[in-house]
Amino acid sequence: MMAVTGALVAISLIALAVFAGLIVLQVFLSNKESKVLGLILPGLFFTGALVVLIAILLFTPVTSTSTGMVNGEIIIVEETINQPTAIIATAVATFFMLNVPTIVLLIIYAACRSKQNRIRALDKMSVQDLE
Repeated sequence: MMAVTGALVAISLIALAVFAGLIVLQVFLSNKESKVLGLILPGLFFTGALVVLIAILLFTPVTSTSTGMVNGEIIIVEETINQPTAIIATAVATFFMLNVPTIVLLIIYAACRSKQNRIRALDKMSVQDLE
C-alpha cells in the first residue's frame, strides 16, 4: 500500500513539474517578438485534442461480440450498440477536457502580448514626447 502511495506522489510531482515547465516555456515563447511562437504550444495541444476526438469517433465500436457456453456448446452473440449520441457526447466531453491546457496557454499568451503591447505604446509615447 505504501509503494502505491509513493508511486502516485512521484507521478503527481512529475506531472506538476512538466506542467510548470510548459507554463514557463509558454511565457518565454509568448514574450518573443514573433506572434507565431506563442501559438505553438496551444496549437499542439489543440491538434492533439482534435486527433483524440477523431479517433474516438472513428474507432469506437458499434458492435460488441461476446462468447459463452450453453449446454457444452460455444455460442457467439453479436450485439449492435445503437447509441451514437452517447459516443458523440463522450467525444465532445473528452475534446473539451483535453482543451483545458490549450485555454490556459492561450490566456498566458494573451496576457503576455497585452503586456508587450502596453510597453510598446508607452515607448511610442515617449518617443513622441521627445520630438
